[in-house]
Amino acid sequence: MREQVIIMAMAASFLITVILSPLFIPFLRRLKFGQSIREEGPKSHQKKSGTPTMGGIMILLAIVATTLWITPKIAGLSTRTYLLLLVTVGYGVLGFLDDMIKVVMKRNLGLTSRQKFIGQLLIAAIFFAVYRQSGFSTVLHIPGADWSVDLGWAYGVLLLFMLVGGSNAVNLTDGLDGLLAGTAAIAFGAYAVLAWNQGQYDVAVFCVAVVGAVLGFLVFNAHPAKVFMGDTGSLALGGAIAAVAVLTKLELLLVIIGGVFVIETLSVIIQVASFKTTGRRVFRMSPLHHHYELVGWSEWRIVVTFWAVGLLFAMLAIYIEVWM
Repeated sequence: MREQVIIMAMAASFLITVILSPLFIPFLRRLKFGQSIREEGPKSHQKKSGTPTMGGIMILLAIVATTLWITPKIAGLSTRTYLLLLVTVGYGVLGFLDDMIKVVMKRNLGLTSRQKFIGQLLIAAIFFAVYRQSGFSTVLHIPGADWSVDLGWAYGVLLLFMLVGGSNAVNLTDGLDGLLAGTAAIAFGAYAVLAWNQGQYDVAVFCVAVVGAVLGFLVFNAHPAKVFMGDTGSLALGGAIAAVAVLTKLELLLVIIGGVFVIETLSVIIQVASFKTTGRRVFRMSPLHHHYELVGWSEWRIVVTFWAVGLLFAMLAIYIEVWM
């Protein structure tokens, strides 16, 4: 019965996105909500200018509708469910504001770094306040080992770092057609398996709802993309996967499951640090997927390669948690 409900959740979320997209994409185009392409980016991306963005709205609608509809059939709506929706919708709204500034005010950078950081921090703080008030554990476990430590209030610092860092890392990965949609599907799929293994069926439903939504979105986002998710989708997905890691008490495993996101972020950090200290660039361009573009790889080759790497990371994480 539970297996059937999980399949139903993924199918429902997928269908909602697939049905909404052909209606929503022309609407975005009529509103002229097109993506602005940075001039300093790869020249091949200039042809993508004007492609409808803010498609993350469809992803959010599918996730929220499916979670609220399917979860009561398997586990009941819990505090965990509401916390996941709080972060997903909260970061999605923040991303929506960022996208709106870009497309309406024609300011490519959207919200300032300070404004975005304050918004991310505020949502993360609300999450921790509810998390703490609800009596959830502040114990940090080491994956694959029988060692743990109770961080107490210091856990809040870790949580804030995970939510803010996770949303930014996933946001950096959203740079090629289908790249983030595919890697997100793999990462949330891994957490769905682990949540199910723990008996957290409410979290598992949420995770498969995300998988279905991003796979449905991928139908229209695969190269050549007919729509981009924008920060509306990427910030929401980043916050959501960090929240899932916290609620399943697999915080450190996020580094492995989200390995592609971590690598992309590290490439930016290394690039900036190297240029500021030596005046030299380690990569032709960061994040890393742009480096491979400038090396001469096709966009589809990069995306499929990153998907494969993400899948390997996900399988490794499941092995460590379930079988070690």
